[in-house]
Amino acid sequence: MKSIKVYHYDAFSKEANQGNPAGVVLNGDELTDAQMQEIAFKVGFNETAFPVKSEVADLRIRFFTPGHEMNLCGHATMATVYALKSKGILGDKTELTIESNAGILPIKINISVDSEIFITMKQASPQFKVFSGSKEDLANSIGLKEADLDADLPILYGSTGVWTLLIPIKQLDSFKKIVPNNKQFPKILKEMPKSSVHPFCLETYDSSADMHARHFSSPYSGTIEDAVTGTASGVMGAFYATYINNNFKEPLNLIVEQGHEIEKDGRVMVQVSKNEDKHDVEITGNAVYVKAFDVLLED
Repeated sequence: MKSIKVYHYDAFSKEANQGNPAGVVLNGDELTDAQMQEIAFKVGFNETAFPVKSEVADLRIRFFTPGHEMNLCGHATMATVYALKSKGILGDKTELTIESNAGILPIKINISVDSEIFITMKQASPQFKVFSGSKEDLANSIGLKEADLDADLPILYGSTGVWTLLIPIKQLDSFKKIVPNNKQFPKILKEMPKSSVHPFCLETYDSSADMHARHFSSPYSGTIEDAVTGTASGVMGAFYATYINNNFKEPLNLIVEQGHEIEKDGRVMVQVSKNEDKHDVEITGNAVYVKAFDVLLED
């Protein structure tokens, strides 16, 4: 048996066991694809990240759910960069590029006066596609009724690196009633059967936040709910800038809250800037070290 060290970090929180857990494995270059997938399955977090060497960027990060490899993961990027910075592996470097399957992404690291590390990650250019399926079936698949949906806003697939279905909900109270049936998603999401599902609303628990959300995984990923999502928060910011407030001139700074209903409270800061006829999206967050543990692989 081969023992692999996994570091558990919680992203988008300063408190251990809040925010979104990610596994980070620092010796990714020594592992095969199959071993990475096996480790992610045994760890069981929504994502486990493997930083490896890159020929086109400062480093490459590979992201695995328990079921398959992902192109990009915001919270696992935060966890990985935080791990590399806090362990001294990045030295004095405060700007770097990361190769992902969604492209090369610039990262900035800011350290506050009280030595807190904040990581800013540029997202891929926002894309949206129309959802043309049954709104009633969609609402039912997360335990709600069509009347709970916000009819004033469109239901859209959105991506700033990973596709998710953005579902505007009228009231915050509805989020406590949500019970997802992930297995139903593929037949309802006919345009993108492997998409995740992301209900959100403009009513929040925290008065300083702008949007509240939950995030439900595709059944192919082997998980049910993602506690606090970076890439989905980024595309929520792009949605906000396109369909809710598109008259802004200065960069739009938003706070997305998530995780309350599953006791994993976290925050993602999103900045949206206008760049000619498109939007540039950045997300900022932090992370906290929780513990290290070993995973055994068959030799």
